[in-house]
Amino acid sequence: MVTRTSLPPDLVVEKQASKTAPPPMYRVILLNDDYTPMEFVVQVLQKFFGKGQEEAMRIMLQVHHEGKGVCGVYPHDIAASRIAQVAQFARARQHPLQCVMEPAGDS
Repeated sequence: MVTRTSLPPDLVVEKQASKTAPPPMYRVILLNDDYTPMEFVVQVLQKFFGKGQEEAMRIMLQVHHEGKGVCGVYPHDIAASRIAQVAQFARARQHPLQCVMEPAGDS
């Protein structure tokens, strides 16, 4: 048999505020290749990263001229999911487009 003991009426229980840190963030980066059409890169940026036409064009040109471009910054699970979606979408359309992630850091 389990018995319950009552707490003294003058007992005060304080709840400590827990501090949770935000999750680490990761940059999702598109890499340049010599085969994927620029229009397809723009489509990927709009479809999977929610970019408008102008911003998608800017990022696509950065990928084209600098070899890579940042699509967005996300928690690990979301970044990994976006990368997998882009890879599946590109392969299904026979494009070698590659997408990777790197820790965002504090910069």
